[in-house]
Amino acid sequence: MNGVITYDRERAYDGYTLLSETFRRPRRKDESSRAIWLIDMEGRPVHQWHVQSSLQSYCRLLPNGNLLYPTNDRSEVAHGTCGLRELDPDSNVVWQYRCRADHDCAILGNGNLMIHTITDNICPALGPELRRQPYIIEVTRDKELVWEWHGEEHLDELEQLLPREGWRHVMNRANGESAFDWAHSNTCQVIPPNATCEKEKATGGHVRFKPGNIFISYRTSDVIAVIDRDTGNIVWAWGPGVLDGQHKPHMLENGNVLIFDNGTLRGYSRVIELDPLTQQIEWEYTGNPRESFFSGYISSAQRLPNGNTLICDGRKSRLFEVTPEKDIVWEFINPFVNKNASQEIYRCLRYSPQYTETLLKKR
Repeated sequence: MNGVITYDRERAYDGYTLLSETFRRPRRKDESSRAIWLIDMEGRPVHQWHVQSSLQSYCRLLPNGNLLYPTNDRSEVAHGTCGLRELDPDSNVVWQYRCRADHDCAILGNGNLMIHTITDNICPALGPELRRQPYIIEVTRDKELVWEWHGEEHLDELEQLLPREGWRHVMNRANGESAFDWAHSNTCQVIPPNATCEKEKATGGHVRFKPGNIFISYRTSDVIAVIDRDTGNIVWAWGPGVLDGQHKPHMLENGNVLIFDNGTLRGYSRVIELDPLTQQIEWEYTGNPRESFFSGYISSAQRLPNGNTLICDGRKSRLFEVTPEKDIVWEFINPFVNKNASQEIYRCLRYSPQYTETLLKKR
């Protein structure tokens, strides 16, 4: 079965879900256009954008009804087809920024963009040869660079923050089969106002989870961490020995961290909610049996306003919503199969009817 196969109207969070497959190659003239979809709770498309390029990982609906997405054609930097693109509702490119966009992007309150990109260079602390390095930038809509962060410059902070066996895990991975892409950073999530920040303020100590700081995720190393936006220092890190190839750690309003823990080597996936102060898992979703829910790569989770969690089982192109009690109240199997796409969904996002009003009025 494809489309919506489960829908509990009383318990599911009403809204519209944005999704797309990953298009791994630039479009040829003889290929049909690929699409990014916005669907209703019945799985019916209410809008689609036609994409005349590759698409790597995520899409974001903007308040004005436009769409922001990253390309995947990193090798085409010189030709201007690599980076972020903004489409209007008619799929016209109205803005683009050339960069080696990689995995994630955040839209800041001032309108600037926080973009995770990549560089390739030699870092002696990681070894004698070329490595792929995490590189985060903040740019204005006028394309002015106002902030940048180089991951390879902050290894000492990771070593200090992780327990000895955790740091040993990082370095073993950095010198193993994945040495070139030693971090494979896949997340750039800006921290919103949250209860953990208020707890840290109340104790008078170092406030690590203040709004504006940045969550990152080193998938290869099984590490998630927080960058202090003002100093550029990594101020909190956790994960080796517990996480396994994770995606999209981000802070919730209650001060906990929601993480899609892929379980790439473990053999089953889970979504966990972590208290970052106690480092205890407060909530966990797994399949029953556990191996029935397994996406060894890509994927994401989103906490919805009603307390439910929307999960993207990316490898199976399956989206589903669970209650805090772990009941599935909405489930969707992607029917929009495109022969030129990967048939995998990197992430999905659910938007409220109010947020999508501007777009849907333009139809």
